Amino acid sequence: QVQLVESGGGLVQAGGSLRLSCTASGSVFSTFPMAWYRQAPGKGRESVARILSGTGAITNYADSVKGRFTISRDNAENTVYLQMNSLKPEDTAVYYCNTISSAWKWGQGTQVTVSS
Repeated sequence: QVQLVESGGGLVQAGGSLRLSCTASGSVFSTFPMAWYRQAPGKGRESVARILSGTGAITNYADSVKGRFTISRDNAENTVYLQMNSLKPEDTAVYYCNTISSAWKWGQGTQVTVSS
């Protein structure tokens, strides 16, 4: 069973930046399209960024984060990243990574809090 460990969250002021990391155990990571998800208080989990190829050449984003967030991956390190710039209070949520089909057990997530 693949284990996912997210890190890099924190408290930041609006307009600030954070870089999230998600490391997966196991050797199959590079073959899976990956995504970052988030869940705000009282809301469902939503996908915000996807990296659709092992090389990282194909990405897409939710409209709410397009132009501000960048997803990338390092297959040698079994890690996917989310660079978040120009953060807004509405980005406050717990952030998770998983495959685009949510195939693996969810990790604990990392809390991102953006103050206004």
